[in-house]
Amino acid sequence: MFAKDHLKYEAIPLPPRPERSEEETVAAAEAFRAEMESRWTIRDFSPRPVPRAAIEAAVMTAGSAPSGANHQPWFFCAVGDAATKRAIREAAEEEERAFYAGGGGDEWIKALEPLGTGPEKPHLEIAPWLIVVFAQRWGEFADGTRYKNYYVPESVGIATGFLIAALHKAGLAMLTHTPNPMRFLNSALGRPASEKPVMILAVGHPAEGATAPAVARMKKPMEEILSVRE
Repeated sequence: MFAKDHLKYEAIPLPPRPERSEEETVAAAEAFRAEMESRWTIRDFSPRPVPRAAIEAAVMTAGSAPSGANHQPWFFCAVGDAATKRAIREAAEEEERAFYAGGGGDEWIKALEPLGTGPEKPHLEIAPWLIVVFAQRWGEFADGTRYKNYYVPESVGIATGFLIAALHKAGLAMLTHTPNPMRFLNSALGRPASEKPVMILAVGHPAEGATAPAVARMKKPMEEILSVRE
């Protein structure tokens, strides 16, 4: 990323990029929107393998995201090992049982009813890959000196969006899962106290006959998410 003894501004040329007319720009934006609209969050995964190289390429796409002061305050753990996935499932389900037993509060649990969720999380074991996203609250130079990271939640959120888009572009399906609390992931994956687990992405292919909750396709219209001042 950067070194403690090299923190000076240096300008470099922009990489090549396609030149598009206004019409081509709109068409490209519409094509990407249509492609992303075909993304579905699923819970029914097939055990069909996914190449490690596809996961690595998607994570590198996430790593290209912009971040506060370019500190890139993220770390991704890709888990394909069956025993580790089983341990993560067991720990997550323990937290989920407490949540659904009342820890989440009546309003939150009721809000989840249309999604058909519950404390059982078999997808954490069936999906061929789990990608655990960590936010790095501070970093360290090679000599062990700490430095502050900036806009950490915003930066990690952007990178996670890049990751989801890259996985979808590769033809893969996924589920975002956020057990609360998630500190068990640090010990399960050997990550330091400076990192806060943010999300588990279960990644793979849909099982035959996989379904999704109808409410998940109810998206706000443009007038509810955009205002324009020209």
